[in-house]
Amino acid sequence: MIETDHPVAVVEGPAAWHGRDLENSAEWLETLSDAEIEEVLSAVEAIDNAGIAMLDVTRDNFPLPTLGPRLQQLATELDRGRGFWVLRGLPINELTERQAAFAYWGLGQYLGTPVSQNARGHLLGHVIDEGRDFKTDPGVRGYQTRLRLPYHTDSSDVVGLLCLAPARTGGLSSVASTTTAFNEVVKRRPDLAHYWFKEWHYDRRNEERPGEDPFFTTPLATWNDGLLSIRYVRNFLDSAQRHEGVPRRTAEETEFLDLVDEIANEPGIALHMDLQPGDIQFVCNYSTFHSRTSYEDHPEPDRKRHLLRLWLTLDEGRPIPLDFGRGTQAGLSGRGGIAPVPAQHEALAGTYV
Repeated sequence: MIETDHPVAVVEGPAAWHGRDLENSAEWLETLSDAEIEEVLSAVEAIDNAGIAMLDVTRDNFPLPTLGPRLQQLATELDRGRGFWVLRGLPINELTERQAAFAYWGLGQYLGTPVSQNARGHLLGHVIDEGRDFKTDPGVRGYQTRLRLPYHTDSSDVVGLLCLAPARTGGLSSVASTTTAFNEVVKRRPDLAHYWFKEWHYDRRNEERPGEDPFFTTPLATWNDGLLSIRYVRNFLDSAQRHEGVPRRTAEETEFLDLVDEIANEPGIALHMDLQPGDIQFVCNYSTFHSRTSYEDHPEPDRKRHLLRLWLTLDEGRPIPLDFGRGTQAGLSGRGGIAPVPAQHEALAGTYV
């Protein structure tokens, strides 16, 4: 059950940060050592030689004796600390795209369990411009376009992005603290702060299973075990208004959403970064917004901006109600993901086997 009786007051702690305090700091940047890189390359080579499929890769057959424990410690930083970090140093130039994908998948096993990212059941997603239009096609998700993505969270404990190739121009990544946004609403408009805990209608963007409504309801925020967890996707809140059965939004509700967006976009709130090939960004979806600027690709198809994405359920993640976000209507563990739709289901790992 969603807890709504917690005082609506300013929250303190490591998750309540401002980008302006981190822009000249490297505390969020985790660099692989030479020994850790060698561990990853050796594990990928062993997987290659054994002909092991991606979905069969585990910690046991992808050993990282030094890096593995470090990643498990960093998982706690995601869940109960600042809420994001970037892992730098994966030598993309020494790997094929397939090998890079296996390296990324293997690293993810030390954080948690992959969950489905779309109705096709992809556990490893491709973030690449497919030439589609979010505004005119209700089945499109933002990662399939080159448009700017507003600050939002995804439907899993953690989202990870491995940069294979950057855009010609644009495509910068940004992260911002949802806790800071919560605090700013409390400070500026305490009369609106209760809307964090209201039940809101979200659009499923044509990814509902047979018999499901094309929308679902969930609060934006919940308190559990002394932790504030927030999920927020303005585009899905807005597009839910297209469905019969979804009540029309009030002027005050829109005012609240506009304020959240205004805060996230204010100078000094977010931290901006230019992900380079081999960089891996991991973000906790309960404490951190992420965003991306619009971009222009190189004209050559093989140089298009291309990132690989993981949605993970952490091994030891914070408690959340099963009906928070998509909840029990979703992934393999009941803590996020998008349940595959039988008619759309493809290979779970996308193009890699």
